[in-house]
Amino acid sequence: MTSIDDNDGKSLTGHGDEWRDTNLSAHDARVATNWVEQKIDRRSMLTNKDRVADDRDIMWQLEKDGEIVVHRVNDGNKPSIAKTLYGWDKKIPTDRLWHHKSCGQCGNIPGYPTSLLWMMNEMDIDYLDETDQTSCTAWNYHGSGIGNIESLAAVFLRNFHQAYVSGRPQGLPDGHFFPLVHCGTSFGNYKEVRGYLLHSAELRERVKTILGKLGRLVDGKLLIPEEIVHYSEWVHVMRGEIANRQVIDCAGIRSTIHPACHVYKMVPQDVIYDDDVLDGNRVAVSTGIMESLGTDVIDYSTWYDCCGFGFRHIISEREFTRSYAIDRKLRVAVNEAKSDVMIGHDTGCVTTLDKSQWIAQAMGEKIELPVMADIQFAALACGAHPYKIVQLHWHASAVENLLDKMGIDQKAKMAEFEQYLEQVKAGNPEYLYDPRKMITSGPGFEKIEQNS
Repeated sequence: MTSIDDNDGKSLTGHGDEWRDTNLSAHDARVATNWVEQKIDRRSMLTNKDRVADDRDIMWQLEKDGEIVVHRVNDGNKPSIAKTLYGWDKKIPTDRLWHHKSCGQCGNIPGYPTSLLWMMNEMDIDYLDETDQTSCTAWNYHGSGIGNIESLAAVFLRNFHQAYVSGRPQGLPDGHFFPLVHCGTSFGNYKEVRGYLLHSAELRERVKTILGKLGRLVDGKLLIPEEIVHYSEWVHVMRGEIANRQVIDCAGIRSTIHPACHVYKMVPQDVIYDDDVLDGNRVAVSTGIMESLGTDVIDYSTWYDCCGFGFRHIISEREFTRSYAIDRKLRVAVNEAKSDVMIGHDTGCVTTLDKSQWIAQAMGEKIELPVMADIQFAALACGAHPYKIVQLHWHASAVENLLDKMGIDQKAKMAEFEQYLEQVKAGNPEYLYDPRKMITSGPGFEKIEQNS
């Protein structure tokens, strides 16, 4: 990296003295980059490592020993079996889902969660989007170092306990709904924390005291989920049914995929690889649904690179984040792949790649590439309104050319959306779902009739 000198001549890196300029020549930097690209071009980077044990084996033993209770994916959740990196089975619940929302999505990309909920409405999926959830706090942990493992574990267990008991106001048994995690950061964090809990009796004991004070134990024991499931995994196993609802022809759309570090680099043994997607050589989520919808998924040399967000980078080296997003991801996807759209599956990645593009324009360049989540594109392909549901007007990257190429009259859709806003101003909003799916208890609550 290149240092920045302040008025006192001191080197400011934002990360401490351990960061030093490599002083590589342009030739040597290219050689180093070429080596990385060659070595990581297949999943051998992950499979060549020493195989790790399946933490679920420890989980089953702890339950057998009476130390924990496992929240299972049950038959009512209509699980679909997917294969992970080492060929292990992973149960992906497809129904009776409890939405673990993302603070960054709700704040920066609201069309991300609404597209997912809209799709589930179209498919008659039973779910709760209740308000009794906290942030996972992982951004604080990764971005500032202020958090600690006990607080992360307590938040994880508290949220997943709420999912476990969320059906009680409706007279449903505990465990009726299974949590579906929207955010890749939460997903990676929770998988890592679950591993710490299963391996450390001391951590379990410390957190058990906290959860006991919160009334969040089951029969005096910690509740651990059988699986930690990301929404993109739900999209992946449901991709056939989603494609059956497709109304927009996506042939000729050139898509590039940005796989999120927190989704597939953290606890990589738990990530879905599918022999039918890129011959099983890369993580299957996002690529699978884009292929099912008929787009041309185009490879590019920096597919493995981080988006540049990096948590601490975005806080203390923001220009590093922006320049990295432009030069290592967006510019490559545009120049190499001639991409029409870049698809992600994590909050921070979509935000960074979408909202960094203005910096190139400030430097007199035009690097434009629509960026959205896989579920947003899928919703568009299935007829969701681009502004009312997918909410592309929140995006900083230009989307008009993509909509035109998909045959969506974006000017007419914007006019419809503006009319809808007048309807909202007049006090006549539309609801995405029954409001009782958001508030599951309290005065005046009425039970939701359940499908048999």
